[in-house]
Order: sequence, then C-alpha cells, then structure tokens
Amino acid sequence: MTAALPEILPDVPLTALPDVLAWLVVAAFVATAVLERFDRRTARTVGAGAWVLFGAFWGVLFPRFAFEMKSFVEGALSLAAVPLCVYAGYQLYAGRDSLFVLSRAVAAMGVIYLPFTGVGFLREWLVETVSYQTNAVIELLGYNPAFTTAKKNGYHSAFVFTDDVGHTYYTYLVLACTGIGSMSIFGGLIAAVKAPLRRKLRAFVIAVSIIWVLNVVRNVFIALAFGNQWFQFFVGPITNLVGYSDPGMVSFFIADRVLSQLLAVVALVGILWLVVRDLPELLTVIEDVAYLVTGKEYDLSRTIGSDDSTAQGDDATVRADGGR
Repeated sequence: MTAALPEILPDVPLTALPDVLAWLVVAAFVATAVLERFDRRTARTVGAGAWVLFGAFWGVLFPRFAFEMKSFVEGALSLAAVPLCVYAGYQLYAGRDSLFVLSRAVAAMGVIYLPFTGVGFLREWLVETVSYQTNAVIELLGYNPAFTTAKKNGYHSAFVFTDDVGHTYYTYLVLACTGIGSMSIFGGLIAAVKAPLRRKLRAFVIAVSIIWVLNVVRNVFIALAFGNQWFQFFVGPITNLVGYSDPGMVSFFIADRVLSQLLAVVALVGILWLVVRDLPELLTVIEDVAYLVTGKEYDLSRTIGSDDSTAQGDDATVRADGGR
C-alpha cells in the first residue's frame, strides 16, 4: 500500500489547470506589485483580478483536497478561501489600499514557491534533503525501515515498514512534505512589509528554522504511525466516514489528515506570533485578514501595545481601511 506524506499547501502542479492558474496568479500579483509603484488606480484593477484568479485557483483545488485526498482541514480552508479572495479583490478595487501589502506578500510567496515545482533539480534536492533527515531521526528512535527510491517520483524518499507477519507499509515524501509551502508563506509576508533588513532577516531565520524542524518531526510521526499502524483501533468509524477500502490507511488518515494538519494550523499561528514580535509591521496584514473574515476593523498595534509608528510599516499614516 502506498501513501504520500502531504503538507499544508498543495504539491503544485496537480493537473494542467491548477498548474496554469498558479502561474497566472503569481504573474498577476507580481504585476500588481510593480504597478503599485507607478499607477495605483491601474494596480487596484489588476490586483482585483489577481485576487479573483486566486479564488478560482483554490476552488479548482477543493475537490482534490476534499474528495481525493480526503482532507477535511485542507478542503474546508480551500473552500473558505474562494469567497475571501473574491472579497479581497472587491475591497482592493474599492480603495482599501492596505491590501497592497497582502498582495505583495502573495506575489513573493509565489516567486519563492513556484521555482521548486518547475525546476527539477531544486525539487529533487529539497525532497531528498528532507527525506535523509527524516530517515536519520527515524533511525535515532530505534526504527529501521527500508529507505529507498520512490517508485512514483524517482527520488530517494521512500520508507518501507514490514510487520511481523510480512505486511509492508510504504510511504514516500513529495515536494509538499518539505515545508516549502509554509516557508513560502512567511517568506512572502516578511518580504512584503517595509522594515529594516536586519529585522526582516532575523524574522525569516526564526520562521524557517522552526518550520524546518517541525516539518521533519511531522514526517517522522506520520511515517512511524502508518508504518507501525498505531491508530487501527479507529478502523470502523474512519472507514465508514471516508470510505477507505484498505483498513491499513486508517492510521495514515488519523496521523496526517487529522492530527498533523490540525497541529500544523496551531504551529503556524504560534510561529506568526513569534515573527510579529520581531516584525510588528506584519500587524497590518493580520488586521486586513481579520477584517476580511469578520467585517470589523481592528487596531492590533494598540491592543498588544506596539508602537504605531513601527506597527504600520510603510502605511504609518494610513488606517486599515485605507483612509488618512
């Protein structure tokens, strides 16, 4: 039996349509960032279109997350992202210029992430580096699965566990298992705000270091949980819920689709809190996201006691709604 160890973000490319949409989305957001410097009116129009495209991208991914991967967390998040992206586009077009910061962040995320999907040697290097580190931790814990080449992608990234009666449990790492998606998120956010380079570099190192370590830990946990069938006492409820024909997949489902993905969300929030302590300029982005979700304005810099002059970054004299 086989199972890929997935990540928080999709392993693009998935099919031709998401692949094309991903590149179009990034190109549109990059164009928005460039136009913002010269013609904000045109930039609002292009940015609004970029956000609508971004919503379409998540809408196309929803069926794969929800029905093929059977991921309730990723499925729910991708479905929720569709109206939020469209609403962000509307707000930007209507004049909420603080959303240019979030738009720049998405552009930077794509510039960081997409090369690893399109350049073979970068993807192979990253997947195999994380795979070797995952295997090293597994061996330190006293387990000795066969560590070999994955049949599907050809990378040295597969783990084969064999139980006492000869059953084998096979998992392999793909690009999404490397944490590059989460690192791209923070890299994009940090790149988008205006702050001293020293603080931005420190925030980036903090975020990437924590994500890298936690991602290896998660890969180890999923491989061991599936390879040793740790959660098989949930076979009845899970097979009825998600329709697995192979009961051996239950341990993988609980380890990855439930525990790891829920904890990943918690971890990202915790990392964001740590990064904001060094880079309070990110509060502008958080305020915009909070507004898009709740429809209410927030002044988080005042709430947490930050200096307004640093918390607002390049929009120090601009309210969250774009007003002076």
